[in-house]
Amino acid sequence: MGNKQLVLVLTEPTEGKEGEFNRYYEDMHLDEVLETTGWKTAQRYKLVEQAGQECPLPYLAVYEADSAEGKSAIALMNETRSQRQQSDALNRRTSGAWIFEAIGPEHKKER
Repeated sequence: MGNKQLVLVLTEPTEGKEGEFNRYYEDMHLDEVLETTGWKTAQRYKLVEQAGQECPLPYLAVYEADSAEGKSAIALMNETRSQRQQSDALNRRTSGAWIFEAIGPEHKKER
């Protein structure tokens, strides 16, 4: 097992396809990504407020993964893409992915 990683994917729908985009992501895409990559969890978020640097896209998908020796998360996403259904409701031209690796222990609030 490697280090804990967060895979952050910012997206937006293709113009006029927001409903289809949300159904595709929630009803199919998140589960297919988990199945094809072996990552642990997936959850989506929609931007509701911001301060400072402007967020470029309104939707965020967060996946929790463990780093695999010699295999980057982005390479794994690309290698397994053909195993997942694709939708033209997701604007691939503007989407982006960032991988963050844990550098310290998780802090939790004491009860």
